[in-house]
Amino acid sequence: MSTMMKTFTTLTAAAAVLLAANSANAADLQAKTKTVEVPPPPSMFDIAFGAALSSNYLFRGISQSDNQPSVSAYFEPRLNFTPNFQAYLGIAGASIDFPNRAAAEIDLYGGIRPTFGKLALDIGGIYYWYPGGECYNYNFDGVAYSQVPGCTLEFNKYGVATLAKEDASFFEVYGKANLALTDAFSIGANIYYTDSYVNTGAEGIYYSGVAKYVFPSFANGVGVYVSGEVGYQDLGTTDDFYGYVSLPSYTTWNAGIGFTYKVFTLDLRYSDTDLSKTDCYLITGDFGANDLGQSKWCGATFLAKLSVDLTLDSLK
Repeated sequence: MSTMMKTFTTLTAAAAVLLAANSANAADLQAKTKTVEVPPPPSMFDIAFGAALSSNYLFRGISQSDNQPSVSAYFEPRLNFTPNFQAYLGIAGASIDFPNRAAAEIDLYGGIRPTFGKLALDIGGIYYWYPGGECYNYNFDGVAYSQVPGCTLEFNKYGVATLAKEDASFFEVYGKANLALTDAFSIGANIYYTDSYVNTGAEGIYYSGVAKYVFPSFANGVGVYVSGEVGYQDLGTTDDFYGYVSLPSYTTWNAGIGFTYKVFTLDLRYSDTDLSKTDCYLITGDFGANDLGQSKWCGATFLAKLSVDLTLDSLK
């Protein structure tokens, strides 16, 4: 074989090796590129909905279900004007057991949720509607009862009389702020105002601070978090139906741990208030109060709640 022929053969072989190497690199790069997926942008319109079963229904540390289990559900359409500005309207319901014999709470609410970086705000209003109530009334001498239209007199087994309006519905405005200090830890503050707490005629302002820490998820997808809240319910003086009584203000707190898996959450929580049993009865009108006028609706409580939460987008 001539020298020229050997040189041509060598160059051809080298070119083939380089071409094969380049083809392999291109194929490898193409394979790596295929693994990168860009998530779709969030929908402008979405709906959140869910349901829960709880061992007790607590509202700011006070039982709304006579310390019995409660079921609840909600439905919340949302409009995302931008990724950082959302408007919403919602309806929620829960089973309760009120002194006026109302057995359900229906919440109608709406507002806006703007976000500014790591700061998320929630500003809105909520109407607590308690259909099916009856009216109970009595004079404070405990002998004769007031002749209020539509009202009746009732004493429980301890001889304690019930005092409750037929309609306990009321409206609140609220503002909430949540700040993500890290990807795992956040703190927040809430404020609610009403001019007639549970339709007693007493003004009410509720302030609270919250904190939450989310642990890294387990390999099986189970998530864990711990959270807590400390709040103060400031209450004013009732109207003439309740005798112009100054309702006791109080502090409430709760702390718990939660476990999440896909759309499910199990929350285990301890809750308490600094209300005495007598002051608890004064606020609630608990129909199960003892002969000393003391209620157990405001004491230390362990709460277990299993909930499922979904959005329309998550089902697509």
